[in-house]
Amino acid sequence: MRLSLPSRLSAGFATLAGILLVTALSAAPANAITHGDLDGDGHPYVGLMVAKDAAGNPLWRCSGTMLSPTVYLTAGHCTQAPAVTADIWFGSDLTDAAAIDFPAHGDARGTTYVHPDFDPANFVTRDVGVVVLDEPVSMPQYGVLPELNTFDAWQTKKGPADTTFTLVGYGVQRMFPDAASWKIESQRLRMVASPRLVQLNSAGTGDYSMIVSANAKTGGECNGDSGGPYFIGTSNVVGGVSSYGKNDLCRGLAGAFRMDRSWSLEWVGGFLSAT
Repeated sequence: MRLSLPSRLSAGFATLAGILLVTALSAAPANAITHGDLDGDGHPYVGLMVAKDAAGNPLWRCSGTMLSPTVYLTAGHCTQAPAVTADIWFGSDLTDAAAIDFPAHGDARGTTYVHPDFDPANFVTRDVGVVVLDEPVSMPQYGVLPELNTFDAWQTKKGPADTTFTLVGYGVQRMFPDAASWKIESQRLRMVASPRLVQLNSAGTGDYSMIVSANAKTGGECNGDSGGPYFIGTSNVVGGVSSYGKNDLCRGLAGAFRMDRSWSLEWVGGFLSAT
């Protein structure tokens, strides 16, 4: 059974949801943060999800953040059709293939939702989704949403260059070209990195995304990190979610979908107020 990658829906952008081939209990590749560090118990409210269709077949893997006992925030392309449910795991080390391969169930499960204005043909403009859990998961801390238009105040000459995020996810640790694909490192580990803001409110980002670094110095997102949080600084404020890569090798630059915009805050806030 194959976990497929959502189609590349917009020229120049590649989704970072994970691809998994399931044969018995082995998997390759599971698709993590490159050049990062082990997160350990640093962010236990960040989990790995496997989206499933109506028949219960696994589709793809993504990362995401618990915002409350029942609301898990991720990317829209992680919860888009044909996904209808998702299983979620919260362990920092999920390298045991039997721990998350079909038909096993996660630490939590729930129903997937995608932003009503999500457009598969231009997914980057409203790339936000949630999973509402069937049963609450109690944690000592959760992620929180940013204030409205937080990042607009960063439009200074020096500000963006000095802005660092804490990126957390379960994606690929090292990506290589096809000829060296045997060297790909894709253990299911929760990793953390500190990418820097490169660009926002520009022709390249619109008012809905941010360009961030993805290199050996700062670390960055890769396959399987889709939906993972870009915490502002070292806080638990989710400034953005991992949205797209600029190339297949997860090098150079990446894109985060902004959570400080009204269309993000109001839609996700509706799920939070309903719980």
